[in-house]
Amino acid sequence: MASRWHITRTEGELVLCRQRPARFDVLAVTTLPMGDPLRLAHQIRQDLWRALQRVRGFSPVVRLTRQGEAIRVEAGGRVARPVSPGLAARISEVLEHPATRRRWVAQAKRNAKGL
Repeated sequence: MASRWHITRTEGELVLCRQRPARFDVLAVTTLPMGDPLRLAHQIRQDLWRALQRVRGFSPVVRLTRQGEAIRVEAGGRVARPVSPGLAARISEVLEHPATRRRWVAQAKRNAKGL
């Protein structure tokens, strides 16, 4: 079965999205330790979808960028307009949840390749 996700890799960056071009109508940012970027992007995307699947027209986008020994995570995506005022805060809650972050980091450290 072919992947329905578009994965774009450039030097120091990975973008995972369902629709091209990747578009951030809503966005939140965090930083995580270095690990396998593809595993990390898929874990974040799955948890974003679980949290926001009832948001009309939501399509997750995750962009990972190397920042020294860490990874800058930009997560959010496309949303059918208008974007609700609290949506960025909900995404930020997903990104900052301690147990979720620990799981992402643990999964990303397995066979870590880095960006």
